[in-house]
Amino acid sequence: MPQVLLTLEDGLTRLILAPQVGGSILDWSIIASGLPLLRPSASDALSTHSANALACYPLVPWSNRIGSGGFDGAGHWFALEPNNPPGPLPIHGSAWQQSWSVIEHSPRHACLQLDSSSPFAYRAQLRYTLSDGQLCIELSVTHQDERAAWHGLGLHPYLPRTANTRLQAKTAQVWLCDTQGLPTELAALPAQWDFNQSNRLPQTRLDNCFTEWDGSALISQPDLGYSLECQATDSRYCLVYCPPGEDFFCFEPVSHPVNAHHLPGHPGLTLLHKGQSTRMSVSFKLNL
Repeated sequence: MPQVLLTLEDGLTRLILAPQVGGSILDWSIIASGLPLLRPSASDALSTHSANALACYPLVPWSNRIGSGGFDGAGHWFALEPNNPPGPLPIHGSAWQQSWSVIEHSPRHACLQLDSSSPFAYRAQLRYTLSDGQLCIELSVTHQDERAAWHGLGLHPYLPRTANTRLQAKTAQVWLCDTQGLPTELAALPAQWDFNQSNRLPQTRLDNCFTEWDGSALISQPDLGYSLECQATDSRYCLVYCPPGEDFFCFEPVSHPVNAHHLPGHPGLTLLHKGQSTRMSVSFKLNL
């Protein structure tokens, strides 16, 4: 089946969407210069249906990893299998590995929808809007299963990383992790991971969740001649992923910490019964 690609333009930036590959973003760039605002996608990402090789994808109905082989949805155990080999755990929900339908499409707006039965029945919607160099993404999920389940949402953008890329995001603490990437304890921010003031990205690996994020972030790209202002709603946590030696990093607005299904109080998750919904929104504004 040929890939359906959607293009949005606002005169300053161009957004290309790949609905059939997890509702993902293929490219977001400055029209005049061609400079990437998100990481350029891998050349084979569309043919291999690899959302994690594209520029950005949604996290539904949870973010990051879940341990213990599944989770308890208030009276029913939802068993989960690893879904991203060679990783040993289920990760990032199920929506990023499915094909979404196009509900609306205009020159500056698109709405995508997914009706999923895995790991339980839910309907997710993604709204992408471009306006004067600002990309707004609205993500919602409606539970459609007879069995109640915990839901969480997030966004997984890949951003260009150069020698002088900097990040500013006000947070309180960071979750330390075990070798599988599951949280073990909350800790004070190490100097290299303290982004309360604009800070360079660490040279060593960082793949951790930060708490009490205020929903604002600044991604400075002096080598590329621009910055991005990020604003998120219903997202009290963020994940920062910096793999050593790569030309990208990830700043992920999320509603809950890693493995929240097994943390006391299910922080950031919402228990939804049939017909109930939850949502979040994230915007990125270009400053030249």
